[in-house]
Amino acid sequence: MRVLLIGLFLLLASAPIHLSQVRQVAPQAVTDRAIVNPRTVVIIRSGALIKDFPEKKRATVTYPVISGLKDAQVLRRVQTILQVKNVFDTSIAEYREDNWLQEFSYKVNYNKNNILDITFTQDGSGAYPDTQTRHFAINLKNGNVITASDAFITSSLPKLRDMLEGKLQLELKEILESLKDSKSDPEDVRIAREAQEQLGYTLENVDNFEVGATGITFLYDAGYPHVIQAFAPNGRYFSATQNSKLSSSATGRWGNSHSKVYNAEHERQKNSCPGCQARA
Repeated sequence: MRVLLIGLFLLLASAPIHLSQVRQVAPQAVTDRAIVNPRTVVIIRSGALIKDFPEKKRATVTYPVISGLKDAQVLRRVQTILQVKNVFDTSIAEYREDNWLQEFSYKVNYNKNNILDITFTQDGSGAYPDTQTRHFAINLKNGNVITASDAFITSSLPKLRDMLEGKLQLELKEILESLKDSKSDPEDVRIAREAQEQLGYTLENVDNFEVGATGITFLYDAGYPHVIQAFAPNGRYFSATQNSKLSSSATGRWGNSHSKVYNAEHERQKNSCPGCQARA
């Protein structure tokens, strides 16, 4: 009996130590990303809005509900940026009062390493069917939209712009060559050429880029009206990141030893693209 009591005493004495050890090794909550949940609102139209367009009776708005950030101020800032009204300058109430919208949706492109990258799309029709997109890359450490100057060395941005201008002009040239090779109407070729004369990559355009798991894609919107959208450039210029990994610090510059941004053409030539070294 004495041996049994001693054994129970030792067991009870050791239990708190074991529990303490379990608490110490418990996995920590992920803090470098946001929780993004979809919420859908179905719009049912009636009366004059659908009298001549019964197919427009129903529309859906699916938007992201953001949570999971420790800093309440940063969370509110991100929620404000991504609210429906801020995307295409139209609220859900305003969508109800018009029959243009068919669907409003979003896609999360990247959500880790303190970066939330999301693309919104709205589809609708007036005189013509139309699709519009709006993109945001957000720093989850401060709740601000990430710009090129946040991601690249500022002094290198003109060279980066020049590189992207070259890619744009190459795509525009290919569009004209394709029209000629397909023996398109000469008038179409003329219209496409004249529309291209208005295009060019500016430093402001460099701010528009999409973050993905394997790199970044610079986005260029030609802004063509619907009647000539068939002649518009795709405007997506991808740059891979070395080791397929972005910088773990959204406040730093992409391009440290683990995540160097390369232009595909320069990579083939074994030369890194401008602006891809970490800022001291």
